[in-house]
Amino acid sequence: MDFQSVSVVIPAYNEAERIESTLDQLLNYLEKNFPRFEIIVVDDGSSDDTAAKVKRFAETNPHIALISYSPNRGKGLAVRQGMLRAANDAVLFTDADLSTPVEEIEMALGELARGFPVVIASRRHPDSTIASRQSRVREIIGRIFNALVRLVIGLPYKDTQCGFKCFTRSAAKEVFGRARIDTFSFDVEVLLIAKTLGYAIKEIPVRWTNAPGSKVRPLRDALTILSELLTLYRAKFRRGSCS
Repeated sequence: MDFQSVSVVIPAYNEAERIESTLDQLLNYLEKNFPRFEIIVVDDGSSDDTAAKVKRFAETNPHIALISYSPNRGKGLAVRQGMLRAANDAVLFTDADLSTPVEEIEMALGELARGFPVVIASRRHPDSTIASRQSRVREIIGRIFNALVRLVIGLPYKDTQCGFKCFTRSAAKEVFGRARIDTFSFDVEVLLIAKTLGYAIKEIPVRWTNAPGSKVRPLRDALTILSELLTLYRAKFRRGSCS
């Protein structure tokens, strides 16, 4: 299948300083490469002008849609809302800071066309290019988290947390329609559901640049993360956990 239409979902929390630049870059790329596309920004209860700035863009560009709610609920809910709203053949979500450049869409769609309904970017792929790394502490915590995911959940992927994942529309509806986690571990839940449903998942290399201003504070969130992993572990072995 040749994917000629794409939906891009942007979860956003207090992104007023960069959301306009992000939308400009996305529009520039998508208008040149796709006859049909949409950008869905999900404002996750921001306390700044994120929603207002997106709304101004949407008033002059029919390709942009805004979903906004309050209070802040977490990236997992924001991504889920956008993915379930998306209407095009290929559906992907990416971070508002565009730490993964928009041009990486081309490789992701190529893998969809080759028959992989779920494609995930991996910063730990041997062919990935990391222009600017996270702090040493964040990298260590990330590796510990990934080791726990492999050990406890049994997912074999090298990087479950990179914020750039692409789905066929049907896979997105099936997977995100079953997802429940609103916070940091939602990526793991989504991949567990996809794997349980039998979808082939492809890890691809990525160009990635660490951007300041991450909303995740791994040390603060450690107990929540462990609790969510245990919940996923129990769900994995409970009959009908992904139905």
